[in-house]
Parts: sequence; structure tokens; C-alpha cells
Amino acid sequence: MKPGGLILAAGQSSRMGRDKALLEYHGSTFLNHLISLFSPHVDPLIVVLGHHAETIRPTIQQRPTAKVVINRDYEKGMLTSLQAGIRALPSDVGAALFTLVDHPTVEESTLDRLIEQFQAGRQALAIPCYRRRRGHPVIAARPILEEILRLPDDSSAKTVIRGHRRETAFVEVDDPGVVLDIDRPSDYDAMASSRPPVEQEK
Repeated sequence: MKPGGLILAAGQSSRMGRDKALLEYHGSTFLNHLISLFSPHVDPLIVVLGHHAETIRPTIQQRPTAKVVINRDYEKGMLTSLQAGIRALPSDVGAALFTLVDHPTVEESTLDRLIEQFQAGRQALAIPCYRRRRGHPVIAARPILEEILRLPDDSSAKTVIRGHRRETAFVEVDDPGVVLDIDRPSDYDAMASSRPPVEQEK
């Protein structure tokens, strides 16, 4: 059975200065590229919008398995978007693969590898690593998702994820896209010119 998929695109993109979901990538947008990437591998696919949802939603390409969810509490932080996406998953979905909209350069082979390792190893979590750096997307089993749902607004999903380190498959991939998040105009310009951006603290 396929995992569910979550793409979190509700943030204010304050460091970028414009909506990251709508930035151009390979003739598409960040969000539509990720929808195309995820759709063959997950069912359903939940796209979580918030800030400027009324602008972004009409640009989304239609997919049979995709569903848009609006997070009215997006100003409270990323956790609320993840929780909104989890709540939208049907109860019979046993795991979810989730990512942020600012990680558009992930390769399809990485999704294949993550899902394969997760299902074969019966782990609670699978996290991709590039040169020992952990990134996105992350796949989590239903019990982990339920723990994340119980977190208070001012917490972080990392609290749960770090607590299950022994049940986590760290999957080494030859894919710098798992650690390449496009937060600032300089990141986007560097990506567009195929130069790695200067790593900055989040």
C-alpha cells in the first residue's frame, strides 16, 4: 500500500519576499513540480496551504489523488501545517511522506529509495541523508504521525522524530536536493545558476 503524501506550502516566505510555492522551476512552479514528483508514489497527496492560499490554489495542477487543505493557523508555525495535513489523511493510511515546498530539487529516485527502505525495514521513520546531513522528505509511520498530532503549537515535530532515533532508517542518497532548501533570493539565484548556495543557519 502506498503511503500518504504531504506537501507543506502554508508559510509566509518572509525571507524570500515572495511565495516560494509559485517560484519557477523546470518550466513549472516549486509546488506543481513537487505535486508531479510525489503523485505517482503516494495516495492521497495532501497539499497544505495558508498564507496567500487564495492566490496559490488556482495555480495548482489537478491530480486525481491530490487534495488541498487550508491551515488557518499557519502564522503559529510549521507544526500546525503538518498537523493539518495529518488530520486530512484517511484513517487507513499507515504512513506519510512529507516535505516542505522549498525542497523542489529532490530526485524521484530518492522517493523510491526512501519508501523501499521504510517498507522493507519496518522502521517507524526513514530520513534521507546526503553526506551525513539529514534532509527531506521524511516518511513516518502512523504512530509517529499521531504523536505529532498531540504536540502543542509551540513545539516542533523534531521533538517526536528525535525521540525515535533507534527506530529510524537513515538512508544515504546521492542527492543534494534533500538538504537544499530555498529560503532566500540568493538561494534561488544560486539554484537557477546551478551553483550551490552558501549554507546558512535556519
